[in-house]
Amino acid sequence: MIRAIAIAVSCICILFLTQMGYAQTIKGTITDSLGKAVPYANAKLTTGSNLIIAFSTSDNKGNYSLAVPADADKSSLKVEISSVGYKKQSKVITNVTASYNFKLSSTNNALEAVTVKNKRPRITARGDTLNYSAADFTSPQDRVIGDVIKRLPGVEMDDNGKIKYNGKAISSLYIGGDNLLDDKYNIATKTIPNGVVDKVQIMENHQPIKALKDKVVSDDVAMNLTIKSDAKMQMVGQGNMGGGLPGKYDGNINAMMFKDKYKAINYVKGNNVGIEVQNDLISHNLSAYLSRLDNNKPDNLLSLGAAGNPNLPTNRYLFNRSGLVNLNNLVNIKKDVQLKANLSYLHDRQLQQYSKVRETYLPNDTIRFTELQDNRRRPDLLRAQTTLNINKSQYYLNNNLIADYEHNASYSGLNATGTPGSLQNLANRKFDLSNEFNIMKTGNGGNVYEGYSYINRLSNPERRILEPGINQDIFNNNEPYTQLVQTVNIPTFFTNNYVSLKRSGNTFTQSYKAGFSLQSQQLESALSVVQTDGDVAQASNTATNNLDWFKSKVYGEAAIDMPGEKFKLNMRLPVSLQNINFSEAKYAVDQRLTRLYFDPHVSVRYNTSAEQYVSAAYNYRNDIGDITQAYRGDILLNYRTLQANSADLSERKTQTAILGYTYRKAIKMFFWGVNAMYSHVNLNNITSSQITSTFQRQIVLPYANDMDMFTLSGNVSKYVYPLHTTFAGGYTWQNNKLNQFLNGLLLPYNTIANSINSSVETKISNRINVSYKINAVRTLSRSSVAGAGSTNVTQLQHQGAFNYNPTSNLFLKLSGDHYFTSQAIGSNLNYSFADFSARFKVNKFKSDIELNILNIFDTKTYSSPLLTANNYVNSVYTLPGRMATMKVSFNF
Repeated sequence: MIRAIAIAVSCICILFLTQMGYAQTIKGTITDSLGKAVPYANAKLTTGSNLIIAFSTSDNKGNYSLAVPADADKSSLKVEISSVGYKKQSKVITNVTASYNFKLSSTNNALEAVTVKNKRPRITARGDTLNYSAADFTSPQDRVIGDVIKRLPGVEMDDNGKIKYNGKAISSLYIGGDNLLDDKYNIATKTIPNGVVDKVQIMENHQPIKALKDKVVSDDVAMNLTIKSDAKMQMVGQGNMGGGLPGKYDGNINAMMFKDKYKAINYVKGNNVGIEVQNDLISHNLSAYLSRLDNNKPDNLLSLGAAGNPNLPTNRYLFNRSGLVNLNNLVNIKKDVQLKANLSYLHDRQLQQYSKVRETYLPNDTIRFTELQDNRRRPDLLRAQTTLNINKSQYYLNNNLIADYEHNASYSGLNATGTPGSLQNLANRKFDLSNEFNIMKTGNGGNVYEGYSYINRLSNPERRILEPGINQDIFNNNEPYTQLVQTVNIPTFFTNNYVSLKRSGNTFTQSYKAGFSLQSQQLESALSVVQTDGDVAQASNTATNNLDWFKSKVYGEAAIDMPGEKFKLNMRLPVSLQNINFSEAKYAVDQRLTRLYFDPHVSVRYNTSAEQYVSAAYNYRNDIGDITQAYRGDILLNYRTLQANSADLSERKTQTAILGYTYRKAIKMFFWGVNAMYSHVNLNNITSSQITSTFQRQIVLPYANDMDMFTLSGNVSKYVYPLHTTFAGGYTWQNNKLNQFLNGLLLPYNTIANSINSSVETKISNRINVSYKINAVRTLSRSSVAGAGSTNVTQLQHQGAFNYNPTSNLFLKLSGDHYFTSQAIGSNLNYSFADFSARFKVNKFKSDIELNILNIFDTKTYSSPLLTANNYVNSVYTLPGRMATMKVSFNF
C-alpha cells in the first residue's frame, strides 16, 4: 500500500510540475468485459524508455484524458491502463488525435470474495475459484477427505470415486497446488485425513499450462486441496490392523508428506473383507487421455464369458484376498520445476459364483440360454511412472515415462446349455511401455512454439484352454476331443508427433499444427483341438490368423481460441490423410485404403452473469476400423462366441451436439445445471449373429447402419442453512436407437432409460447426522418389427445412514441399503442389507478401536437383471454373507 501511495504521489508531482507544457490530449474510455465503466482506473502515458510523462484517473463514466507535453517524442508514446482487480493493458500511440478505448479483463481475484460466517458453513467465491472450508463440512465420524468432499454442495462423488462439480467431471485433483496423482485421485480421497485439509477449492476454466494461460480456452474443472500449515511441517501417518469372522483380515499403513518442496502418499494395504483395493488405481479420465494420444490400443480379445459384477457396493459381493503397494512422490526441485515418481503393485485373488439366464427375443421366438460359473481370478499388476514437469509462463516441458506389466490368470468351472462340466483356464501377460514428451516456448510477440512426441510399444499374448472339448460338431467333425485352445497376440508399435504455433492477439489466439502418426501391428491367432491321443490340429481350415497391419496418418489443424471474460470460443479445424495397408496371404487379403477426413469441433461459452453461463458444442468425427475388424479367420472370443470378419473396415461418422446451462450462487450455496445432447452415428457395416441355445457365431457384414442417441440431464444441489442440510437431485432421460441383425432378421430397437436420484445430508445436532439417497431407473426396450415384442425393467435403490456420537470419543453408525426390481418377465425382487459400526477413540494413545458388523441380515444371494435392446440377462450371485471384524487404528 505504501509503495502504491508513493507511486501515486510521484505521478501527481510530475503532473503538477509539467502541466504548463502540454499541447495535445489523448482521450478514451475504460470499460470491463461486460461493457461497464471502470472508474478510478490509472492511466499513464510513457515514452519508449518507460518514462512517465502524463498521469490521470478515469471518472465515474470510465473516461480518461492524458495531456501530451509539447516537446514529447510522439513516435514512441504508449498508454498503460491499470486498476485493482483487472489485468494491465497498454497500447502504442500512432495518432495523438485518435481515441484509445480499453476493455479490461479481470484477474483471478476480480470478483470480491463473498464469505458466509456466523456458524454457517463457509464458502467463498473469487473469480473462477470456489473455496469450501473443509472444517465447516466435516462431521465427527469422518476419517478421510473423501468423506467431506462427497458432502459439499454442488459436488458429487460416485461409487467409484469419480468427482463431479455441478455435473462436470473434474480433470485433476491437486494437493497444495501440485499434481501428485494425475487422474488417479482415489489415492488421495481415500487416504488423506480430513483434519489436515484447510480448504477444498474448485477451479473452473482451469488452464494448467502457464504458457497458455489467457491464450487457449479451457473448460476443465479442477479441484485443489489446501493443506493446513502445521500439517506441512511433519509427516502424517496412519495405520490399522484387524481381523474377524469368518477368517477375515484387514490392514494398512501409510505415510504422507505435504511440504511445499516435497509431497508424498505412500502406503501398503491388504484385506479379504471385500474392499476392492484396485479401485485406488482407477484413471477417471482415461478416455480423454487416450483420445488425446490418438492411440487405439488393442484390448483383450479373449474372456471366460463370465457375468459382470452386480450393481452392489463391492463389500457386498466381493470374495477377495488383496494386497497393494502404492508409492507416490513429488519433489519441487526449484520454482516451477517438478520431478514425480508413481509406483504401484497389486496382487489379488478373487472368487465369483453365479448362475445366469439369458433370453434373446426374436419375432415370434425366444432363445434361452443358461449357465453356472465358479470363477477364480488372480491379477498381478505392476506400474511405474516418472514425470519431469517444467511449467513457467515462458517455457513448458513435460516428459512422462510409463511402464505397465500385467499378468492375469483366471480359472472357471462351467456348466452351461450344451457345455456341461467344462473347465476354462485363461492367462495373459501384457507389457506396455510408452513415453510422452511435450515442450512449449513463448517467443517474441507472445507466440507459443510447441513440439510433441509420443511413442508406445505393446505386447499382450493371450491363451485360453477349454476342456473337455465342446461343440464337437463344429470343431472336430463330431468326434470327442480333449481340449480346445485359443491363442491371440497383437504386438503393436505406435508413435504420434507434431509441431504447432500459437499466435496470441488482443482478443483471440490462432493455432496451427502439423504432424504424423504411425501404427504397425500383427495379429497372430490360432484355434487348436487336442485329440484324445495328444495330437494337436487346427480346429478348422479358417482357425488361424497372421495379419500384417500398417497405418499412417498425416494431419494438420487450424484453431482459434477466444478466452474472453464474457464470451469464450474454441474452434478446431483438423484435416488428416490416412493410409492403411493390411494383408494376409492365407485368405488372399491385400487391401490398401486412403481416406481424407475433416473433423471440425467448435465449443462456445457465454457468461450471462458472474456465476451463470450457457455452453454449446458441436463435433464431427470420422473413425476407421482397427486390426480387430480386419481378420478373416475365426477367433473363439469366449466359450460360446466364434467371430470373423467378412466386410471392409468399419468406417464410423459421428456427429455430436451439446447444449447446456450452468447456474451457481455461491453465497446461497445453490447450484444447478441442465444439459442436452444428440449423437448420430453412421456405420458401413453390421454384426450378424447366428444364435442357438448353445452357441453363437458372429460375422461382420457390409450394411449402411445408423444409430441415434438422445440425452437430457439435469442436476441440482442446495444447502439450507436453517436445517443444516444439503439437498441434491438429478434426472437423466436417454433414448438409444440401433439395429440388431440376428438369425437373418434385421431388428431395429429403441431403448429408453429414465433415471432419477435424490439425496439428503443433514446435521440434526452436533452428535447426530443422517444421510439418505434414492435412485430409480426404468428401462424400456421395444422394436417396430411385428412380433418382436417389448419388455421393461424398473429398479429402485435406497441408501441410508444414521450417525450418533453419544460422547466425544464414541462414534456409532447404522447404515443400510434396499434394492427393489420390478420386471415384466419374472417376479419382483427385494433385497435388504444393514451394517453397524462402533468406534472408540483413545486420545491418550492417538488410536481407535473399531467394531464392524456387515450384512447383518446375512443375505447370501442377489439377483441382478439387465436389459439391452432385445437381450434380457438375469444373473444370480453368491454373496459372502454376514461378517464381523475388530480393528485397531493408530496415528503417528
